[in-house]
Amino acid sequence: MARKILITGAAGFIGQAIVKALLDEEGNELVLADVIEPPIPSGVRYPQNAKSFKLDLVDSSANVVSSDLDSAILLHGIMSSGAEANFDLGYLINVDATRALLLNLAKVRPGVRVLYASSEAVYGTPVPKKGVTERDITTPEMSYGCQKVICETLINDLTRRGMINGFSLRFPTISVRPGTPSAAISSFLSGIIREPMNGQVCVVPLRDRAWRHWMSSPKTLASNLMVALTLGKDALPPHRRMVNMPGFAVTVQDMLDALAEVGGKDKLQYVKEEDTPAIHSTLYSWADDFDNSLALSLGMKQDRSFVQSVKDYVETLEAAKK
Repeated sequence: MARKILITGAAGFIGQAIVKALLDEEGNELVLADVIEPPIPSGVRYPQNAKSFKLDLVDSSANVVSSDLDSAILLHGIMSSGAEANFDLGYLINVDATRALLLNLAKVRPGVRVLYASSEAVYGTPVPKKGVTERDITTPEMSYGCQKVICETLINDLTRRGMINGFSLRFPTISVRPGTPSAAISSFLSGIIREPMNGQVCVVPLRDRAWRHWMSSPKTLASNLMVALTLGKDALPPHRRMVNMPGFAVTVQDMLDALAEVGGKDKLQYVKEEDTPAIHSTLYSWADDFDNSLALSLGMKQDRSFVQSVKDYVETLEAAKK
């Protein structure tokens, strides 16, 4: 089935993962946008089916919106600690740019399917100890989470009014990410594997090995985004378009065990556990147990093993060398 899909934030890690998946399928025409020109992933089957644009979405989103779009995947944004450190920049990128793009999409291509990358950072204390669902009240404790809630509300309203077919997909933390550490507070959740596997030190900002976090592998997230690209408007009520994307709970000890199993026990020497009290309130405010029944009912899937996530990461690195 031929589809024309706009992807913003396409130069980022998740953007590149979904671009690769879509360019390995015949018939997809991609419009890639970011603040740097998004590269075409190497080794894809149909690289000629993508066009890349370097632009600022606040001022120039109209340049990548056309009346023949089937879907738009909105992945652009400044991450949690970056948005917290720079209030104005966080709202400019995470809210103003998103609003400008959404209004352009609604004007030029009414009813277009929009997948918005939200976050489980929309939840803060108090949250249920187990089984957090889309029905639980969002009480974000960082600017990043507040910005996501604002955009989720706008997507609800635009969908309710029939202007778009929007879905706010609340991503778990994605691990293991390749490349360099991001500006997210949760960056150590990939660094605990990535850096030691590369012979580099990763600092874990707490000494509690029972602390756990809700995560998804990049491979599973990309697969679930492909499912979301097939969802019709009637998949959810028109005024409630949020979906908690599937994840699973992983403790610090689980991560260390996976590192030792896949990378070797010698890699554990590169993990340094150092309490950082300044961010403990944030780390312990995050929900760590979700009921993903809604996402699973829509055809999405869930990871079962962090060891497998690490093995997938290693396979990705090996494939990149070929």
